Amino acid sequence: MPGRFTVCDVVAVESARLRRCCPSCGPQTTTTSQTARSNDNNVAIAAGVCLGRRHRGDPGHDRRAAAYSCGVSVSTLSPIQVRDLGQVPFLEAWELQREIHDAVVGGHMADTLLLLEHEGVYTAGRRTQPEDLPIDGSPVIDVDRGGRITWHGPGQLVGYPIVRLAQPLDVVGYVRRLEEMLIIACRDFGVTGERVDGRSGVWVTDPPARKIAAIGVRVARGVTMHGFALNVNCDLSAYDRIVPCGISDATVTSIQKETGQQVSVDTVAARITELAGMLQAQDRES
Repeated sequence: MPGRFTVCDVVAVESARLRRCCPSCGPQTTTTSQTARSNDNNVAIAAGVCLGRRHRGDPGHDRRAAAYSCGVSVSTLSPIQVRDLGQVPFLEAWELQREIHDAVVGGHMADTLLLLEHEGVYTAGRRTQPEDLPIDGSPVIDVDRGGRITWHGPGQLVGYPIVRLAQPLDVVGYVRRLEEMLIIACRDFGVTGERVDGRSGVWVTDPPARKIAAIGVRVARGVTMHGFALNVNCDLSAYDRIVPCGISDATVTSIQKETGQQVSVDTVAARITELAGMLQAQDRES
């Protein structure tokens, strides 16, 4: 398929970017030889998924590129590799996610966080109901995550952590770590995000309650897939056509809408990169 990304493409793109950023630095890629744990549990919970994003801004020099360069390996900075893929069509990104998942399960690749943006798309998790679907008949892609329908598009930072969980599996604990990472990131940009009992994701709770980040994950063979979608500066009108995450008594928001300030997806992605180790910390200690 033209333009299709593979695991090797991810490494190649990252290596090329490193050479542009600092010619004296060779590609800094890290793999692990962990033995795959044999757990065939497939767990799908919560709501929301997303992807797609290319390096932007000053060529080769944002905070992430600087961290990757100058002879410092990704694993030195964090136990999880972070890859910035740019804007990628949803189906291509989903296929890439599956390929990386297989590589992590097989012990051929380190735990990885993909940071992306999507072209505009609706995706429906396993619990989506007919009444949730777009009122104008817009196409919807069915996906193998938990939760219900959501939207992804430009201005929304999507993260796919592909991470090996400790045994015994604690998927709820993993989702709570995802939420905590997003709560910290929102706070750093001037938004007070919180958890809401009985609902996944991150919320701004002063009335009326509004969701700023959606979470929807799947765990297969002990390794996570899918992840989070954080609204940074996106056009929220696309949510008007659906019942987002199946929640009819609340609305959605973004960092930019809450603060009234211009905030770029790249800036938020840089902060998420700094916080990414939170997704593994408890697992690696256990």
